[in-house]
Amino acid sequence: MPKLPQKKYYRQRAHSNPIADHNFDYPVCPDEMDWSVLYPKHCQGGSDKKVEFADIGCGYGGLLVSLAQVFPETLMLGMEIRVKVSDFVIDRIKGLREEKQDVPGGYQNIACIRTNAMKYLPNYFEKGQGLVYTVTDVKDLHDWMVHHFTEHPLFVCVTEDELADDKVVEHLFDSSEEGQKVSRNSGEKFLAVFRRVSGPVQADARTE
Repeated sequence: MPKLPQKKYYRQRAHSNPIADHNFDYPVCPDEMDWSVLYPKHCQGGSDKKVEFADIGCGYGGLLVSLAQVFPETLMLGMEIRVKVSDFVIDRIKGLREEKQDVPGGYQNIACIRTNAMKYLPNYFEKGQGLVYTVTDVKDLHDWMVHHFTEHPLFVCVTEDELADDKVVEHLFDSSEEGQKVSRNSGEKFLAVFRRVSGPVQADARTE
């Protein structure tokens, strides 16, 4: 029986410099990306299925694994810059696919790549509509993200009423290792969600 990887063998510093010169393989454009390598059960035979969820800085993959069974037919990609951490997630997903074949989706809908999302996100995903979920325990960072998304003409803040039925939200706070640590220490977490719109909106419509 395959054994899932143990984090103690994949420990690394909490942060990596995204400006440093890393060697990454990446597609020239989204159309050149071969998703069948990462999702062989979903993207064979000319399938036009696309990744719908991207976890930027996915850490040890807690959110990916948590959402995998909530949306078993939805393709999700974790993007992580740290070598050992991304190796752990890749090995974890491989182990889950072998060990949990009887669960809905069998974890065939999640994958992880090591990349610099700050540089190469446009190489993987086309521009379009979507939601940006942000959650952090650092208030200054939360305020910074809210300020910049609110000021951007192509994003509007999603209200609490709109998020009430969003299945993703309940998994954002405690599925990751960092989120669980903050909860153990009774720390506070700050959530903000923004919707990408097709054209500039009026200032008073951004926070409705």
